Amino acid sequence: MTGDGVDTGSTSWMLISTALVLLMVPGLAMFYGGLVRTKNVLSTMMHTFVALAVIGVLWVVCGYSLTFGSSILGGFWGWNPDFFLLSGIDSTITDGIPEYIIAMFQGKFAIITPALISGAIAERVWFRGYIAFIALWFLFVYAPLCHWIWAPDGWLFNHGAAGVIDLAGGLVIHVSAGVSALVAAIYLGPRKGFPKTAFHPNNLVMTMMGAGLLWVGWFGFNAGSTLGSGLDTARALAMTQISAASGALSWLAIEAWIYKKATALGFVSGILAGLVVITPAAGVVLPGGALILGALSSCLCYWVLTLKTKLGYDDSLDCFGIHGVGSGLGVLMLSFFIRDSWMADASAAAGKTWTAFDQLLVQLTGMGATIALAASVTLVLCVAIEKTIGFRIDEESEMIGLDQTLHGETGYGLTKAS
Repeated sequence: MTGDGVDTGSTSWMLISTALVLLMVPGLAMFYGGLVRTKNVLSTMMHTFVALAVIGVLWVVCGYSLTFGSSILGGFWGWNPDFFLLSGIDSTITDGIPEYIIAMFQGKFAIITPALISGAIAERVWFRGYIAFIALWFLFVYAPLCHWIWAPDGWLFNHGAAGVIDLAGGLVIHVSAGVSALVAAIYLGPRKGFPKTAFHPNNLVMTMMGAGLLWVGWFGFNAGSTLGSGLDTARALAMTQISAASGALSWLAIEAWIYKKATALGFVSGILAGLVVITPAAGVVLPGGALILGALSSCLCYWVLTLKTKLGYDDSLDCFGIHGVGSGLGVLMLSFFIRDSWMADASAAAGKTWTAFDQLLVQLTGMGATIALAASVTLVLCVAIEKTIGFRIDEESEMIGLDQTLHGETGYGLTKAS
């Protein structure tokens, strides 16, 4: 602890965590970029990277205030003049950590969340329409949800004995992005040729490297969300590792059983399934629970992906099928794997014995609110953007490829776009 009240241990860890979450942005870009066709690799990666700029600016101007300020407009958003342009936090220390670091850490969450949605609408949207979408989505979906669930006076933060459990964004990030991705994919319609045409990944090596970066970054994502450096941090980091490994192994087992093969794409899909399911739960479950959640997530996500073609919606890179479904499973199932000490604290707060089913009802409330807000606002945004500046790209440009038509570039100079 320094003379100005800074806890150097916690501050150091939060600096590292902030960098780790930022690392997830190029990781996601590589993961998504390797899965699309050659003619769309740059445009797909740009969808992820541009969020760094668009949301990065919005976060400083008003985002931090809208999410973590005091409730306004009936608690829909927050607002704190000191957070506007971060003008009032220059000397602020919160729980031993400079406020600037907390603001930047939370800002990385805000950046990657709308970028996740791009995976569902890849290869078929105008760049200008996408930029407008993520900016408005951040203001009208992410900011309210973040305030409801993570702000001290948010209504879901205080719902039930101890509030909705969502350590690092099962609802705020993955369910909201997954639901919005599904709505946007259905509204915009499938890519030309779907589902009869096979859309082969252009570079699974890049996708595997992206998955590795995401796994590493997820330690900052989950363990950093404890906003400290102690026992809770260690627990969150350990559960993250356990669930990711369990998810990856379970997906391999499913493929071995069905296809007698183990694919690279299946392995990285299992990694993500294990990571997203533990995101809300890493602070409250034990290792056995993390193992079970990772395995269950892979099973459920795998099954949902088999339904995509049958149901006819084109979630290009399975944002809903993995992020929405897997993390939604974690949000609900964590209720049955919570450690006894947490339940004892909840019982004391409630003045009665707090059971897993009591917490499940709280989690269901959070889930319902998240789905309702994300789905309704996303539909409105899709319609408004399509009717004004345009969202779904024209057929000719889609067939040529977005790298050429929107950016005038090619991802691989020696390779003909296909």
